[in-house]
Amino acid sequence: MDYALEEYINAHIDPEPEHLYRLWRATNIELLHGRMASGHLQGRLLKMLVQMIRPKLIVEIGTFSGYSALSMAEGLDDDGCIYTFEINDEIEDFAHRWISSSPVGHRVKLIIGDAISLLPTLGLQFDMAFIDGDKRTYLEAYETVLACLRPGGVILADNTLWDGHVSDSAYDHDQQTLGIRRFNDHLAADERVSKVILPLRDGLTLIKKNGQ
Repeated sequence: MDYALEEYINAHIDPEPEHLYRLWRATNIELLHGRMASGHLQGRLLKMLVQMIRPKLIVEIGTFSGYSALSMAEGLDDDGCIYTFEINDEIEDFAHRWISSSPVGHRVKLIIGDAISLLPTLGLQFDMAFIDGDKRTYLEAYETVLACLRPGGVILADNTLWDGHVSDSAYDHDQQTLGIRRFNDHLAADERVSKVILPLRDGLTLIKKNGQ
């Protein structure tokens, strides 16, 4: 969407909390690829989905600056918890600083390392997951998360349209595009789940694990 439409939408939804607004600004000033942070619209959607689903345990793959984790933490009850994994240890200090200083930061556990290998070792069953890590390993992340998700649980996968590259033959040799395509193709045929792609920002796929 263009800037004017995005600004119109942001003016007609719940406001962005001050802490997240300052985090968004700091992310774009201090970190490379600041646009990877969820931002106002997606952050409010994440909070609302958590309020609707009412999970106790959430796992996130791809913390980045912590914006999405804190958005989801807003929607949690006080006994809820988010385990968020970030493989890039260079942004650990930045993410930890903003998470720990947030009014809802006590609901977030930041883990630095590879979620695909570390998540199964926690021995936990999750109610909800948000996948927003390395696009080249989206399918592996999905299978790892699905194995730890309760029946009826929900997975959100971000960037599943990848700036439209998923349907553009010019990107047939781009490894991140190929990773997203591989995930999308696998998911489309996966009868263990129900799924829908929303054309929000860069594409957001909602997935529900079948069963109760």
